[in-house]
Amino acid sequence: MSDPVTELARMGTDASGQIVRLHLGPFRPYLVSHPDHVQQVLKTDWTNFVREGVFWRPLQRLIGHESILGEGEGWASARKILQPLFTARYVASLAEDMADIIAERVAGLGDLTRGDSPIDVEHHMTSIVNQAVIKVLFGGRISPETAESLAPEFATCATSIGFRMLLPFASYSIRLPGDRAFLRAAKKIDEIVYPLIERAKRENNDGKEVVSALLTARLEKEGRADLRQVRDDLVNIYGAASETTAMSLIWLWQVLHDHPDVNARLQEEIDRVVGGGPVRPSHVAEMPYLRAVLQELLRVYPNAWVVPRQTVADTVIGGVPVKAGSQVLISPYTTHRLEEFWPRPLEFDPGRWTDDTGERRHRYAFIPFGLGPHVCLGQHLFYIEASLVIANLMSRYRPVVANPQKLRPVPGGATLRPKQKLFLHLQPIERNRAA
Repeated sequence: MSDPVTELARMGTDASGQIVRLHLGPFRPYLVSHPDHVQQVLKTDWTNFVREGVFWRPLQRLIGHESILGEGEGWASARKILQPLFTARYVASLAEDMADIIAERVAGLGDLTRGDSPIDVEHHMTSIVNQAVIKVLFGGRISPETAESLAPEFATCATSIGFRMLLPFASYSIRLPGDRAFLRAAKKIDEIVYPLIERAKRENNDGKEVVSALLTARLEKEGRADLRQVRDDLVNIYGAASETTAMSLIWLWQVLHDHPDVNARLQEEIDRVVGGGPVRPSHVAEMPYLRAVLQELLRVYPNAWVVPRQTVADTVIGGVPVKAGSQVLISPYTTHRLEEFWPRPLEFDPGRWTDDTGERRHRYAFIPFGLGPHVCLGQHLFYIEASLVIANLMSRYRPVVANPQKLRPVPGGATLRPKQKLFLHLQPIERNRAA
């Protein structure tokens, strides 16, 4: 209970990816980590493993019951409407606006670092990502001050839900630490999001930002736009696009500190491709090593540390009988550490993604975005967004960790975050502009 992320990974790797039954008092879920078993649960037999049960109840108080993270007709409807908004082409159409916002926010960090003052990595990575996502979701309908207040509320929801995730069998009649904070933050999120939806509905334009596209799509498909449903859609998108990207960017700087060779190669690529000019979305495709670094980052620190499912009918996984109604926990953090599929699994090595070893790797040994019908829609957005933030920072500054340390992974709801605070010195790069 004190270190669930590491302990689950230890159990799964000690068992070489075979099924593990966890004994947590009256709660006895199955830990699933072998790629063959992951494939069965999330893809080939996915209708028998649904997103319901004790693990999902705390989350549904924020994201809704008929959302893209739900099940049944509500999920199918949301998925059909949202999927076109997350294709590579549509994300590319939003990337120019995102690039402008990210460049502006990263340039402003220079004012904060004068006098050798370090910046709080979590606060500023979250703030930069938040502003970019807000632009994509709501266009110009939200003030910078209101946008800045949205991220802390989501962070509160993510962290305060932790006890409910770790004690999923506890009744809601029992107050757990974090319950009050969660409900207050969820209420404030609604107070921000609902007026923005109302405004977009009144304006009734064909803007490319997501809220207008959502309203248009729901009107075309259903003849009406249920504000609660649109709210759930936006909350799901915001959480997936902001919280997960920001958390990955926090881990990155400590990783680059620990691996100066990776840092040097990444810096060289960004300097060569971007130079001292503004970072544009077109640069991202020209930086394959940056892509490899992000893939390895997602392997070592996947955004989702656990993916819960509940069985509908009796089944067998890896030769183990599993009764209907049982809880099954997919652990990407564990799967990504199985030595059978990842030689030297604890070593951070972007070279795994630049040679041909991936062709011989199990197709489902890498699952940071899940797989099957419920695969995360936001992976194109993640890669473009994270790449723009990193390239902007490293083309303007030399980031140096002010308090290097071994970061301990802890669950922030369903996401993975470091327990400790990290601070960065940003040393401005002096360039010969005339050259």
